[in-house]
Amino acid sequence: MRVLGVDPGLTRCGWGVVDGGSGRAVAPVDVGVVRTPTDLDLARRLVLVADAAEQWLDEFHPDVVAVERVFAQHNVRTAMGTAQAGGVVALAAARRNIPVAFHTPSEVKAAVTGNGSADKPQVTAMITRILKLERAPRPADAADALALAICHCWRAPMLERMARAEAAAAEQKRRYQARLAATRKAGSR
Repeated sequence: MRVLGVDPGLTRCGWGVVDGGSGRAVAPVDVGVVRTPTDLDLARRLVLVADAAEQWLDEFHPDVVAVERVFAQHNVRTAMGTAQAGGVVALAAARRNIPVAFHTPSEVKAAVTGNGSADKPQVTAMITRILKLERAPRPADAADALALAICHCWRAPMLERMARAEAAAAEQKRRYQARLAATRKAGSR
């Protein structure tokens, strides 16, 4: 499975592509950061992020895009910009019928470090180790994008099993309720 991880942002948007193999095997494909000038208006900055998304999607043909979910930030303006950047990436993927998964920062940190409150240097160190990179990806947005991709590779099988189990439970409940309704209807005659 090829995953494009995206650490969305307006000033710096991190991009990382990994190939997931069997078990926890992951291999790096590419990593980068797209920067947008702070003196541009919001709409122009979002166009630059969208253009980069389209370029990465067209070049690497991921099976899924993993985007950081905006969870909570003290600066509302930063949170809004991050969410908007993530939205244009999700839109670009959806237009290509590529599934998009959202992961919270704590899910990503827990997946790659074992600690949901790990700091950026810990995440970067683990990404460097997991992917057997000669040097750490810079800036941190690039490492975070790779962490998102790895997180998805490792969590996707579990999430898929959970979704199948939930669907089976819902179907079983539906059948039970149908049998119960039929029994009640037959008893009222």
